[in-house]
Amino acid sequence: MYGFSVNLRDDFDHVVERTIAALKEQGFGVLSDIDVQATLKAKLGEEMRPYRILGACAPPYAHQAITLEPEVGLLLPCNVVVRGEEDGTVKVSIVDPDAMLSVVDNPAMKEIAAQVKERLLQVRDTLAEA
Repeated sequence: MYGFSVNLRDDFDHVVERTIAALKEQGFGVLSDIDVQATLKAKLGEEMRPYRILGACAPPYAHQAITLEPEVGLLLPCNVVVRGEEDGTVKVSIVDPDAMLSVVDNPAMKEIAAQVKERLLQVRDTLAEA
């Protein structure tokens, strides 16, 4: 597994708003918001269910990671996918920092990954509780 997720019964746009708010509560900002559905429609004429990729970043952890390993920026930010499912639910999937940063050969990076994972799991749990 390279991520963890939660399925919600709610309006897609409301789930996006709740996800951004839950990320903010845990110290993350959203640096990018890619509307894959709109992009594929505009570029390819393809229809698909709603699909957004949020690029989340917690500046203190990003700074620590980049200080340890300048090339780690290739693995940042932490992606969060919000997508509409066929059954009408909305799935929020969050990248697992342990999996993402496991390719970095630096033991100190494991501690940073663990701290970020703890916060991202709290985001998932906050969404599930509401």
